[in-house]
Amino acid sequence: MNGAPRTRLLVVGNGMAGARTVEEILKRGAEKFDVTMIGDEPYGNYNRIMLSHVLAGESGVDDEDLLLNPMSWYRENGVTLFAGDRAIALDRFAKSVRCESGRIVDYDVLIIATGSNTFFPNMDGLREPDGRLARGVFGFRTIADTNGMLQMAASQDDLRAVVIGGGLLGLEAAYGLRTQGLDVDVVHSPGHLMNQQLDERGGRLLRNKIESLGVGVHTSKRTTSVLRDESGRVAGVGFNDDTSLPADMIVVTAGIRPSVEFARGGGLVIERGIVVDDQLRCEDEGSIYAVGECCQHRGEVYGLVAPLWEQAVVLAEHLSGANPSAAYHGSRLTTKLKVAGVDVAAMGVKGPEREDDEFVQFYEPRSGTYKSVVVRDGKLIGATLLGDISKANFLTQAFDEKVPLPDERISMLFDMGTPTAATGAAELADDVQVCNCNGVTKGAIVACVHAGAKSMGDVTAATRAGKGCGSCKGLVADILACAAGGALEADPAADWYVPSIPLSKPALIDVIRERGLRSVSQVFTELATDGSEDVPSKMPLASLLRTIWGPDWVDERGALFINDRVHANIQRDGTFSVVPQMKGGVTTPGQLRKIADVADKYNVPLVKVTGGQRIDLLGIKKEDLPKVWGDLDMPSGFAYGKSMRTVKTCVGSDFCRFGLGDSTALGIALEDRFQGLETPAKLKLAVAGCPRNCSEALCKDFGVVSVGEDKWEIYVGGAAGAHIRKGDLLATVVGAGEVLRVAGIFIQHYRESAQWLERTYAWVPRIGLEVLQRTLIEDAEGIVEGLEQRMQTSVDGYRDPWQDRVEQKSPAQFTPSLPLLPLPQVPVR
Repeated sequence: MNGAPRTRLLVVGNGMAGARTVEEILKRGAEKFDVTMIGDEPYGNYNRIMLSHVLAGESGVDDEDLLLNPMSWYRENGVTLFAGDRAIALDRFAKSVRCESGRIVDYDVLIIATGSNTFFPNMDGLREPDGRLARGVFGFRTIADTNGMLQMAASQDDLRAVVIGGGLLGLEAAYGLRTQGLDVDVVHSPGHLMNQQLDERGGRLLRNKIESLGVGVHTSKRTTSVLRDESGRVAGVGFNDDTSLPADMIVVTAGIRPSVEFARGGGLVIERGIVVDDQLRCEDEGSIYAVGECCQHRGEVYGLVAPLWEQAVVLAEHLSGANPSAAYHGSRLTTKLKVAGVDVAAMGVKGPEREDDEFVQFYEPRSGTYKSVVVRDGKLIGATLLGDISKANFLTQAFDEKVPLPDERISMLFDMGTPTAATGAAELADDVQVCNCNGVTKGAIVACVHAGAKSMGDVTAATRAGKGCGSCKGLVADILACAAGGALEADPAADWYVPSIPLSKPALIDVIRERGLRSVSQVFTELATDGSEDVPSKMPLASLLRTIWGPDWVDERGALFINDRVHANIQRDGTFSVVPQMKGGVTTPGQLRKIADVADKYNVPLVKVTGGQRIDLLGIKKEDLPKVWGDLDMPSGFAYGKSMRTVKTCVGSDFCRFGLGDSTALGIALEDRFQGLETPAKLKLAVAGCPRNCSEALCKDFGVVSVGEDKWEIYVGGAAGAHIRKGDLLATVVGAGEVLRVAGIFIQHYRESAQWLERTYAWVPRIGLEVLQRTLIEDAEGIVEGLEQRMQTSVDGYRDPWQDRVEQKSPAQFTPSLPLLPLPQVPVR
């Protein structure tokens, strides 16, 4: 840039459109911009398309699939992200944006990417007097919506749900909730399902498919009210024909509306959305742009992701100067997706509109297949495929007028002279979008192969193709095979523990033990492909060395994340949170007095009771950490690391009249034995004294439930965070001692075989419950004794890390290095 000033680029909205636009801009001119983003959700950018998979409890969905841009991406690309803060006011003349927290952010160029909101029709009983949605009513747009539904679904048996809206999102919600075990009904005002994409006959066939899943379907019914019982709880929905349906949960998927409140408050021109020109510039503005579902271009607003990708590219070309005259001319929408397990492809019109339109239709209810095409003046203007979408690629090209239509129109629906699916992949034009979820074209995949990609993993890592709904994976594989001139190569790196060392985790452990490698630098020198260090591999290798050698590993500070260096959890403002250990959630008046004294002495701004039954002191300065630990004189609760965190317990049999087992004592014993153990990802335990499960043991990594007569059920692989999963019943054992033994071999096996950051909710399904039972309970492979020995060695090596206050690891360990950021204080209520 030769010293040219950098443009302050502010993006309001951290969703798929905003983040994708920033990605495209950084590709073309990262050196030209100081990028700041504001997002009202407390996460990085995530893939909303995957929420339906999360709701359906599909085990293959993990954080990596859900998060398109994790927090590390923003740091690595120099993007300042204000997450969990909402932009509320735009001053176009001062060129600044004010946030809900009071933060003011100035800009030279502003991009508004506020997306859209769930549309909630006016209905009696939908909201509480203060305007909040009634408890039990949900939209389906965010992680919070999804988690809310999952938590309610897991909270009790025999729940009934009504989904209002029988479009794509509504059917996905119904499918997911049905998978969670709820009785589900879909209510839809129009006469058939997915009326935006399907004609009546296609909708009828889809209805048969949905009903075969056990979901009730009610069309031509308009919902007019949410019914409540005497206590105010949701009890059902009422219709305009005076009928009703019972329901405990109501999910509203009756459409979306562009989120334009921020833009409207700033005085921008709003119609259906924020009005923009062909360069996505807001009307009458020279430095404000809008992109995504919030904008209106040539009278159209879009609710699918493909147009967002096209808009992002055009805006990036224009702003970066790569092509200042780049222009967006609208999108031709082709939809190819899987709805509630049913393949659907649709493009253009649904049926003939003129007397001379050609219309070819195939309908076979027995197989659940429906196909139709509409041709006008020799051009394909519409197609619908349901059940069998093998001709979707050819029809997409025909719709884009890139291939001629056959004289026999019926051959457009079957392999009668038109290309097969395989040859269709080879003949696709380069600009055909293959992965709609991530906006990846065939040309991008081919270029990736020509650049050296040889496997599906290579292509996915470079382009994200196939990381959305997954319906394009077959086509991506076909294109990869064609471009590579042969069959796919198996991905040799798929099983490697870290990318730079060609060894699986078990093999790597064996080599490290055999050669006595105790530091990360030693591992790199002896085992890395070229002997050089790979930064992303440092943390997983450090974790592995601590797992193998315990306190006898060689601690190299540069291989550790800041949390592991200072044994506390860094916060948004640069301060740290301190969580002392409270085994089993049990504390004493003396400990509480110490905590209160420390909070007063160090002016701790927030003292918070955690979900793990501990007390969190937030806002501690780095340099104060050793003094705080000393004054507390309590061990670390390990609330910051990839390690065994806590054991949550209920009151147990001593006090609770329902208690069947002493859950508190067992919880303390578990935490006492496994405290601070290094694990591939955080590990949470819980013990419940009866099947009422007050300590939420069914959704922990390792949960124990007393069923009476000193018997304990052991559940593994549960989760209740960004993912919700009920644990699998590994075994029922007798006696607390046997629980401790099984916990030890389970945790040690997890430590030695799970990938870095792989939570048990992913590891258990990947390994398989039956395999774990044979391996750990039946000892079919004869490894249990070794697991027990290595676990005992690790337990013996426990050391409270807060003893670093006495003997610091380095002079800079507790020296402040970054200025603190002012954060809004939690209001006193």
